Amino acid sequence: MPFQSIEPRRLYRQIADQIRTLIGSGEFPAGSRLPSERDLAKQLGVSRPSVREALIALEVEGLVEVRIGSGIYALEQAGKPVAATAGAVEPVEAEAGPFELLRARYVIESECAALAAKTARKPQVQAIEAALDEMQGEMQGAQPPLGGDRLFHLRIAEATGNGALVAVVKMLWEERTGPLYQQLEEHYDSPALWNAALAEHRAVLKAIAARDSAAARAAMQRHLNHAYKRFNTGWDNLK
Repeated sequence: MPFQSIEPRRLYRQIADQIRTLIGSGEFPAGSRLPSERDLAKQLGVSRPSVREALIALEVEGLVEVRIGSGIYALEQAGKPVAATAGAVEPVEAEAGPFELLRARYVIESECAALAAKTARKPQVQAIEAALDEMQGEMQGAQPPLGGDRLFHLRIAEATGNGALVAVVKMLWEERTGPLYQQLEEHYDSPALWNAALAEHRAVLKAIAARDSAAARAAMQRHLNHAYKRFNTGWDNLK
């Protein structure tokens, strides 16, 4: 038998493959509840965030439904994306999981904030502030402020004066607005979450405007650490 090419797979994809196979074989029939996130992590010998990423991927595929405070259930109509709409495009599988993405942003965007504090000119600081105003306006309109949120982070990258960093941040935000991250975020979305994020953003802006590189780095690190911790809260603890 000839050798077959080996495809590197993210851990969450390997976990999702195992669960998908068990659902397909009837081990978890439609309507049945899967083991808890904690039990799955223990049985598979992996972290709970990795299990959560796998379950979110399966939810996007339409294989499971996550019911906050109740559990994870196998769905009847496997293969049909949850919340699919007429003419919707099949979601593209993300290269990185949401928690991987947050860690990458922690490394890159904290340094962007530090560099922006050194290099930003007054119009660029004003552009960052305008992005926050846009974010706040979206929140007042009772909609997730994703446009203003994205613009805030891009304006900081642009203030570094480094085109390569701008390109990297844009790429990270393409993943940030992808189906896996959005599905995960949907389970945690609330006005309180966005109010906290807005306050964290203002702390970053304040440090950049003061040209305090260390404070800007620390403020961005706190912001992204808080996001990681929010999404790491167990589903059983949400209402």
